[in-house]
Amino acid sequence: MQKTKEIMSWVVPVLIGLAIAFAIKAFVFTRVRVDGPSMEPNLDNAEKVVALKPAKIKHLSVIVFDAYGEDPSAKTHTNYVKRVIGLPGDKVASKNGYLYVNNKKIKQSFISESERTSGTGNWTLASLGKQNGWGKHVTVVPKGKYFVLGDHRSVSNDSRYWGFVDKDKVVGVVKVPFWTSTKTKRANINSVAY
Repeated sequence: MQKTKEIMSWVVPVLIGLAIAFAIKAFVFTRVRVDGPSMEPNLDNAEKVVALKPAKIKHLSVIVFDAYGEDPSAKTHTNYVKRVIGLPGDKVASKNGYLYVNNKKIKQSFISESERTSGTGNWTLASLGKQNGWGKHVTVVPKGKYFVLGDHRSVSNDSRYWGFVDKDKVVGVVKVPFWTSTKTKRANINSVAY
């Protein structure tokens, strides 16, 4: 009997600790490893960040989402990290390398001018809608969806190619840990006003 009490005295706290850890991962945050160059220069390949699950998604928030079913080329259990350009109901356009949301030019100080213009091209949601078969006059981000782009526009596989991200696919909003490089912190990964 004494032996059982002794074993339980350390087993119970371990089980409680594991349950708390699983609950935090399921409902609060998860660590994510960036894979690929699509978010350079702000997030590097193999960099580790935290995705905060209950965080509110704003314009220019960087999010992690399950890409399976969003991008036809994505395999199961594939997460993408991208920047939210358009929220549900927003009109999104690009003119001369600048992004416009609801006819307001977005300040993209997190990337250089060459990064803004390279790969962005001259598109609107209507032209993308026609190209991708989203509908005849798609000019507004649909309800429950987001329009996302990678910061490294010339290599990013994003909404320009496969469409909108469903709200239910979002894992969380990227928050830069305190141990991250100064360069990444300077990029203001969290939401930026426009």
